[in-house]
Amino acid sequence: MAEILPVKAWRYAEALTPKMEELTAPLFDVVSARQRQLLYENPLNSIHLSVPQGSDPAQNALETVIKWKREGIIEQDTLPGIYVYYQYFRLPGEHDERCRKGFIAQIKAYDWSDEVILRHENTIVSAVNDRIELLSKTQIQASPTHGLYVDPEEELEKYMDEVIAAPLYELEDYQGVREVMAVIQDPVIIREFVQVLKNKQVILADGHHRLEGAIEYRKSMQGKLPDTKWKGYDYHLMYLTNTSGNHLKILPTHRLFYGLELSQEEFLEKINQWFIVKKFADPEELGAYAFHKQYTFGLVMGEESYTLHLKAGKESEINQHLPESIRKLDLAVLHEVLFAKILGIAVADQRNSDQLVYERNFSRCIQEVRLGKASFAVITRELELAQVLEVCRSGEVMPQKSTYFYPKALGGLLFASIKQDEFEFEYGAFFK
Repeated sequence: MAEILPVKAWRYAEALTPKMEELTAPLFDVVSARQRQLLYENPLNSIHLSVPQGSDPAQNALETVIKWKREGIIEQDTLPGIYVYYQYFRLPGEHDERCRKGFIAQIKAYDWSDEVILRHENTIVSAVNDRIELLSKTQIQASPTHGLYVDPEEELEKYMDEVIAAPLYELEDYQGVREVMAVIQDPVIIREFVQVLKNKQVILADGHHRLEGAIEYRKSMQGKLPDTKWKGYDYHLMYLTNTSGNHLKILPTHRLFYGLELSQEEFLEKINQWFIVKKFADPEELGAYAFHKQYTFGLVMGEESYTLHLKAGKESEINQHLPESIRKLDLAVLHEVLFAKILGIAVADQRNSDQLVYERNFSRCIQEVRLGKASFAVITRELELAQVLEVCRSGEVMPQKSTYFYPKALGGLLFASIKQDEFEFEYGAFFK
């Protein structure tokens, strides 16, 4: 199924290794505007390649990558490798450290219809077009997307555990996650990675726009290198983690709503038609509330907070056109009932609505409501991995911002060029 290749990576020059914490960058949408500005202030931070600024961002990124190569800021590894990537982290209130194990490789940018890489989220055309332009101009990838594969036998973990003991990098990221990276360049071991993934489907956890950009770019380049077997434009940089025996944590993403025209009383009256509404003593405690029951949410509005639980039998009135895997999702009910039926924003229009904002930070939700900026916040619970896998395999997609896999892969640990003279290698040596 999935064809992967080792990466002939570009990396920051060895002299810059002690400064890696200052050079790497989180995904653009997981940090505040203030944090992003600090990243942009460093002229060598990888954000200048992943999310360039200016009137012509793609051209600015191209000029940056040319300059960095010329001045030796980044240098290309002589041999391709599988880059083992471990993330050590704790969740709030936890004492024991978790570890999410994975590796970074190139994967063929399969069409969605091939059903080799499965998605769970739709994309926004404008965001995809930006990714296509950036990839086309720079021909370099500054951050990997995140894919999941299922290997109950954990065939690759022994190789990863062994090499991670001698890391290339070990640093702490913007959220206190300990990021450790090592490389495998032994062709015999790399063949094992290629062989294991050959029989797997990959579920895309994060990076739908970047991968769709890579797919569209590949299509635009078809036939350009007819005599070349291994074409750079066919491949995409991905961080791959095993769903078995791994710390895969999905955090909730809450909803903020702005510009409500109803009064609080009118809004609650409409909600009462669908939900059992119970007053909750302290909004600050909703973030730690265990939403055990299906179709249960928290609501923060004004100085008050509530729990909402869908009334018995109401689920039969909604989402009947959807398959069971989607219909039983909390967020599908939330978007269909609260935002579509009660507030009148069609599900198809919600993704582009400027009234609806997705916020993973619970404290920021409370703050936005208390400051009178947001009309209300809906506090959601996390999805289970099994639900994500079920939806992906059904061929359906979830409501937007349903998943927040934590921690996010860090950008700038390595760069993958799809420029043919930099990508070129006899990759056949890695296939049995």
